[in-house]
Amino acid sequence: MNKKNEDNFRSGFVGIIGAPNAGKSTLLNQVLGQKISITSKKPQTTRDRILGILNSPTSQIIFIDTPGIHKSTTLLNKRIVAQAMLALEDVDVILFMVDASSRNYSAEKLILSQLKKTPKTVILALNKIDLVEKAQIYRLVEEFQQLSDFKAIIPVSAKNNIQVKNILEEVEESLAKGPRLFPEDTFTDVSEKFMVKEIIREKVFRLTGMEIPYSSAVTVDSFVVEKKLIVIHASIHVIRDSQKGIIIGKKGSMLSQIGTKARKDIEQMAGQKVLLKLFVKVTKNWVDNSRLLDEFGY
Repeated sequence: MNKKNEDNFRSGFVGIIGAPNAGKSTLLNQVLGQKISITSKKPQTTRDRILGILNSPTSQIIFIDTPGIHKSTTLLNKRIVAQAMLALEDVDVILFMVDASSRNYSAEKLILSQLKKTPKTVILALNKIDLVEKAQIYRLVEEFQQLSDFKAIIPVSAKNNIQVKNILEEVEESLAKGPRLFPEDTFTDVSEKFMVKEIIREKVFRLTGMEIPYSSAVTVDSFVVEKKLIVIHASIHVIRDSQKGIIIGKKGSMLSQIGTKARKDIEQMAGQKVLLKLFVKVTKNWVDNSRLLDEFGY
């Protein structure tokens, strides 16, 4: 990097916040050009704060993808929301994402009340504009202009990469001048073991219905790297015996499907052959058990 670029280089942390299913993880994956945050059409897919780093000649933008903010009931959900709210304290810029096609008014109200308390720069992304009429987008922009003092309001489609570049330009401009905070070849702080857990959990979210995704957790019990193979043993935890039966499926069909899809994604991530062995365990009431939540990493 030459001296001129070095003097003008910008870096900092950007918290992506929003209601469940607003498209936060989709945006992060789109920006990075690779998948580090799991996605599904079901809300509350993301449970952890995921850090993704975008390096360019002029900046290093460190994104934190947070769980969806919502009114919480179980201890698990309360911890999830608390994690998301903490992001407001730890970042330099806040990127607030709203699903323009399906508003979550209670979550928006909760988030806006928090944003009014912060002096930090806030950029609003109205996501999923490919699913709404242009007239509706204009109305939304006008509505949010009255609700808060955003640095910018940008209609986008994270999934289709529409106007994502505009977000990056606004974010970079909002960051302070400073050096890289991570090595240039780093794109996340997430470990392979963590990603394995998340990939398996994503398949559970995508392939099962009803309450199963929200009652399930995944633990990686062993992760052994051999010369030509990675051997992984992982457990899917559910609350009730009936849920265990659904996860396993008739003659093991559902578990086999989850395992096959997860293994392919893990192999793509690791660049190596994987032997994945999945087990299903009934761990009663884990969503309200503080010891188990700690053990599961929540």
